[in-house]
Amino acid sequence: MSFRTLRAAALAAALVAAAVPALAAAAPLSFDQALSLAVQRSEAAHAGRAAAASAGEAARAAGQLPDPMLRVGVDNLPVTGADRFSTTRESMTMKRIGLSQEWLPAEKRAAREGAAWALAEREAVQGRAAEAEARLQVALAYVDAWYAGEALKLTVQTEHHLLEALETARARLAAAAGGSAEVLQLAAARGVAEDDSDEARQLQASALVGVQRWVGFLPESLAAAPVLHPPTEPDYLAAHPAVLALQRELELARRGAAVAASERRPNWTWEVSYGQRSGYSDLVSFGVSIPLQVAPSRRQDRETAARLALVDKAEAELAEAARVAGADYQALASDAARLQQRIDRYGAAVATPAQQRTAAALAAYRANQLPLAALFEARHAEVEAQRKLLSLQRDLARAQAQLSFKPIPEGGAQ
Repeated sequence: MSFRTLRAAALAAALVAAAVPALAAAAPLSFDQALSLAVQRSEAAHAGRAAAASAGEAARAAGQLPDPMLRVGVDNLPVTGADRFSTTRESMTMKRIGLSQEWLPAEKRAAREGAAWALAEREAVQGRAAEAEARLQVALAYVDAWYAGEALKLTVQTEHHLLEALETARARLAAAAGGSAEVLQLAAARGVAEDDSDEARQLQASALVGVQRWVGFLPESLAAAPVLHPPTEPDYLAAHPAVLALQRELELARRGAAVAASERRPNWTWEVSYGQRSGYSDLVSFGVSIPLQVAPSRRQDRETAARLALVDKAEAELAEAARVAGADYQALASDAARLQQRIDRYGAAVATPAQQRTAAALAAYRANQLPLAALFEARHAEVEAQRKLLSLQRDLARAQAQLSFKPIPEGGAQ
């Protein structure tokens, strides 16, 4: 293959590689992509996963025995007289080496390991809660941005209609078939419509910045927001971050109480050593150290009671969190139901008649039975009805997003 061919192939590959990001940037950002990117980029979720990994590693070590102790020393070393600091001339001097091991019963090690795993599970729930919070926030930002874009389309449509109406009115004025008052009225209305469009663009830009905070780039356009199907109240409560976190906190408190109760049984320490003497027999020593719990009712039992009080505290906090979560669900579900009713009623009683009014006004205007300003008023009323309907639909989507994404999804990140 010639050098020219290789250079052409490399240039083609570079052009394709450069075109791929451009195509990706031009493609609308989908709702699912926004959710995935928000979870991937969330530093709070990353911190939660790191904390869970740390607690998991600590839990794997919690059930092990303590490391043995190597003991080395010299017993009865003379420090005065002619034999001072000699390890061979005094018969009582002995060089000693030994090992000691603190022994924890199997049930005590199991209790400590259980408490460590309970802590790891709590950290894991907090990490998943951070992921759920990232999904919730990007979902709300996405809904705001998409409906802001739809509102902008309506204002631009109004602006376009007014431009057509203004040009028609000017033509009628030039042909002496219309008056200047109509032209001035439409010109003023067009200025108002342009300002409405600028306001809508400002709101859309602000909403898109909210999406950028979570996905890492400013999307040029968004795919349509999906229709969400919120969970039932039992499912919502079972996966609520605060409820799940306090369930793990309660389990951790119970495991801690079990560890405290196991401390009423002391840990024994075994020791064996070998002693070497010059000119005399070597010696072996062994023994066991047993802590004496002289006042268990004032120490170990009180520590257990303190841990059990923490269990009571966790149970009360869990019950309170469940009540709060239930009230939140009922409030959001009630809002969603009422918003849906308002949307249905408003669409049937206001939006649809406004469309019919515009169609009738357009037919009457074409038949020279209605002035141009009246046609504009009908169109303006239709657009305002559509904007109000969009506002209600956005509020409904936000309520449904909070119901759908506040709970922790089954299996972690989706």
